[in-house]
Amino acid sequence: MGTWILLLLFLLTCAYLPPSSSDPDDEACLTNLRESLQDPTNSLQNWTITTFANPCSGFTSYLQGATCNNGRIYKLSLTNLSLRGSISPFLSNCTNLQALDLSSNSLTGPIPPDLQLLVNLAVLNLSSNRLNGFIPPQLALCAYLNVIDLHDNLLTGMIPQQLGFLVRLSGFDVSSNRLSGQIPASLGNRSWNLPRFNASSFEGNKDLYGYPLPPMKTKGLSVTAIVGIGLGSGFLSLVISFAAVCIWLRVTEEKTVGEEGKISQLMPDY
Repeated sequence: MGTWILLLLFLLTCAYLPPSSSDPDDEACLTNLRESLQDPTNSLQNWTITTFANPCSGFTSYLQGATCNNGRIYKLSLTNLSLRGSISPFLSNCTNLQALDLSSNSLTGPIPPDLQLLVNLAVLNLSSNRLNGFIPPQLALCAYLNVIDLHDNLLTGMIPQQLGFLVRLSGFDVSSNRLSGQIPASLGNRSWNLPRFNASSFEGNKDLYGYPLPPMKTKGLSVTAIVGIGLGSGFLSLVISFAAVCIWLRVTEEKTVGEEGKISQLMPDY
């Protein structure tokens, strides 16, 4: 009898336990990310405050594009959803995040340097958007990064050489941006048997140069320039020749007048 009473009390206690909630950092991460995004196709219709309060149940996720691991947000994959807006710096609150893929959308603005706080991040794919500004050198603090894919954006400035010291980095693509300067040797010509990246990782940046890109070709003169130089040289030669003739005639004339003067002095008077 006593055993049944204890079991009944246990069940009643469990019934009144509050439901499990998400990690408060994950909740802040998801809430701010949703506020920073515009969703014209309504692909994120279940991204609501109610769901953010409990997005995971063990390994089960209740959010579109999210994967959970032991009750925490483990992966976010929101690709090709026509999303607009910017990348929230509060993504750094998802401290258990290991993969972030926001590729093939219409996101604008900079890449938040705050992503450096995602110390477990292994994959970062922000390709095929309209992101601008510099590539944050702080990404080098994400020591577990295996993949950085930023191709087909509007990023400017130089490639941070610090990224070359990510020893786990095996995939790197910044092609088709507006980057400039020399490719860091720590990326273009890696040593210590680290994976090297070929030209396709850097192509499509007009002012980017250095190995492994082919040497910059010296552009030859255009036909118009050649004709212009030829005409200019001909005209200059004509002016110089004309001036020389004029000087010669002047000197000749003065010499002739002088000689005539000498002759008239030698002629006798009649």
